[in-house]
Amino acid sequence: MSDANRPGILPSQSIDALIAAGAITARSPFERDQVQPASLDLRLGSRVWRVRASFLPGRGRKVMQRIADVAMHELDLEAGAVLEKGCVYIAELQEHLALPAGVSARANPKSSTGRVDVFVRLLTDNGPAFDDVEEGYHGPAYIEIAPQTFSVLVRRGTRLNQLRLKRGVPERLRIESVGVDLSDGIAGFRARRHAPVVDLDKEDGHDPRDYWEPLIPRGGELLLDPGEFYILASKQAVEIPVMEAAEMTPIDPSVGEFRVHYAGFFDPGFGTDEAHGKGSRGVLEVRSHETPFILEDGQTVARLVYEPLTDRPTRLYGDLGSHYQRQGLKLSKHFRAWGD
Repeated sequence: MSDANRPGILPSQSIDALIAAGAITARSPFERDQVQPASLDLRLGSRVWRVRASFLPGRGRKVMQRIADVAMHELDLEAGAVLEKGCVYIAELQEHLALPAGVSARANPKSSTGRVDVFVRLLTDNGPAFDDVEEGYHGPAYIEIAPQTFSVLVRRGTRLNQLRLKRGVPERLRIESVGVDLSDGIAGFRARRHAPVVDLDKEDGHDPRDYWEPLIPRGGELLLDPGEFYILASKQAVEIPVMEAAEMTPIDPSVGEFRVHYAGFFDPGFGTDEAHGKGSRGVLEVRSHETPFILEDGQTVARLVYEPLTDRPTRLYGDLGSHYQRQGLKLSKHFRAWGD
């Protein structure tokens, strides 16, 4: 029997209820597919600022006050704007939060954002940390955007990150190791350094050969070069139960000096398909740090942390036509299938 008052991640119907109660509002009407099984997609507002440095507002300071200190220029997103790689931007979000007592939140990049190597983090007024929204927070939300490999075109309404809401402190149910698949054939892709702009609202509209080069490991090994960005896949299939959600830890020094998976949320039902029942592979966004590093087939590269939901969600991952259900090795939705 479900217990809606127990600690846990809030499911879709609870997010709908928060919206209906005015705990989450927006400058334009919410879109039908914005509420996911256990998360809420956030949308860019009309303004973005190029800033000379990243920052945290800290206690007693608002984000707009800090933007005034570091802003270089302002861009209007109504007609779209290119955010250049190697630069840092702060954008306003359309959603405004008035969380009730006992409810906090955590943000992560969306899968499609991480797969094009765009590093994003949520900012809130008085916030001492990125991505975490404290219990009962009332105020606006902003997003730091730092394209790493590709310059990107965004507009008002572009969705780059998502918010997971939770009641209390959910128990960690279990932790699973995730290995990398470096078996025969194309096992991954490495990003090209001098590629065209990626339009983040354009699906299946980019030729992947302009942006990526395929990788064929030798002897089940792959050498990661420092500063390069890779798309790889997990060795095992991932299947998230309907009463749980999972987050992939973005870095673990004990398994190597590289970062894996910028987009860390797995919604309930990911990889769960009654017709097929085989799960989905986890796609890994990998960036090596200061030294070259050799990966071996099956080597542990990350860990999945599972947490409970407060109730069974009324919709599951894939119900709204997700691009990544039953996926194998797959680039982001912006690119046509390799070989098309």
